[in-house]
Amino acid sequence: MFPLRQQHMQQRIVIVGGGAGGLELACKLGRKLGAEQVTLVDMQLFHIWKPSLHEVAAGTLDIHQEGLSYEMLAHDNRFTFCFGAMTALDSEARTVTVSAVTDDNGEELVPERTLPFDQLVVSVGSTANHFNVPGAAEHTLSLNRPADAEQFRLRMLKLLTAAELRKSAGNEAQVRIVIIGGGATGVELAAELREASVVHSRYGFRRLDPNTDVRITLLEGADRILAPLPKKVSIAAAHLLKERHVTIETDCRVARITPEQVEDATGRVFAADLVVWAAGIKAPSLLAELGLPTNRSGQLEVEGNLQVKGHTNIFALGDCAACPMADGKLVPPRAQAAHQQASYLVTRLMRRAMEQPERDDAYVYKDHGSLVSVGTQTSVGNLMGNLFRSTWYVQGVLARTMYVSLHLMHHQAVLGTLRTGVLAVARFLVKRATPLVKLH
Repeated sequence: MFPLRQQHMQQRIVIVGGGAGGLELACKLGRKLGAEQVTLVDMQLFHIWKPSLHEVAAGTLDIHQEGLSYEMLAHDNRFTFCFGAMTALDSEARTVTVSAVTDDNGEELVPERTLPFDQLVVSVGSTANHFNVPGAAEHTLSLNRPADAEQFRLRMLKLLTAAELRKSAGNEAQVRIVIIGGGATGVELAAELREASVVHSRYGFRRLDPNTDVRITLLEGADRILAPLPKKVSIAAAHLLKERHVTIETDCRVARITPEQVEDATGRVFAADLVVWAAGIKAPSLLAELGLPTNRSGQLEVEGNLQVKGHTNIFALGDCAACPMADGKLVPPRAQAAHQQASYLVTRLMRRAMEQPERDDAYVYKDHGSLVSVGTQTSVGNLMGNLFRSTWYVQGVLARTMYVSLHLMHHQAVLGTLRTGVLAVARFLVKRATPLVKLH
């Protein structure tokens, strides 16, 4: 599509954030422009597709098998990987500062660096929004990063072990998990945890009844879970969760969280050993310190072409970007939006690299619908969205197959078709040779 004219390739493109959108953008640009011109900055050493973090938390997905090394991806896709976190931006000098990297003892492994750029793309995702609820930041976990999911998994294993020992001594014991937020993350985590608890009962936790001794409660402030999706999807998901002995409490606005319980605005109390916050997201606080325009949620304000307002050479995509749609609303924070925006920016940035005239077309979000995983065997959701005037409701094995295919499509974008196919077959075989949950 773009002729490779080496004399025109002088653009230094720095992409900050190796999530779904940022990584796909780096891979696609790297394959066209090469490592001298495309650099990806991330504070992690390996990539996990964020929608799968609930599986990592439940232990049904091994983070060490699922993770893709950024260094490996950089080699294969011909971009440069810079390990560290962006800490500052000088938009006039066109440089970003990347933090030093230290080991567990605080010894510096890699010094602080300054990277020059001609084009900068900010794709740092989102973090938990606790809405100033007392105790939320101190006493809850949020599945923002692979480390968060792994911390949850290890904490759950410790609680299960303690409960098993109490049962062995003839005492009553329960593991009480409260999930705050009935959106896709909360629903998927609740279903995955129930399936994982059933499997755990076969591997060393035989005295625990997975349905009664592992109590999972889902709290939602709206009048139904999955409120942004069609009501039929919400009803189906609620039915599937209740079949799995998950307690759902709607119209429940959390007012306070302590180490032992969650309290709502009406005075109801929910005892908890482990609390997950999945009730909202916001942009990372760093963005407000960069001297770039942000909205009330901390997102970078961008034009229709994903340029940050007032800056012709700085772009933003994904959850951290406040991108307007034709109706005045903002593009929703979904993986499909980040994927679409990455594809849009590939064309725009390649035109700049090739010194070709830029097109005036703005990014247009295309809603292909939403799929929500309710365990390993079924999913629910609506398809097509605004592609057609009608919305198709899907459930069961068909929906689950489509859900899994989204993950494979992301891998195909960064690994290529052949390697994605080999990886899919390998993981299928590994799952039949290892426990269904990670036990260590």
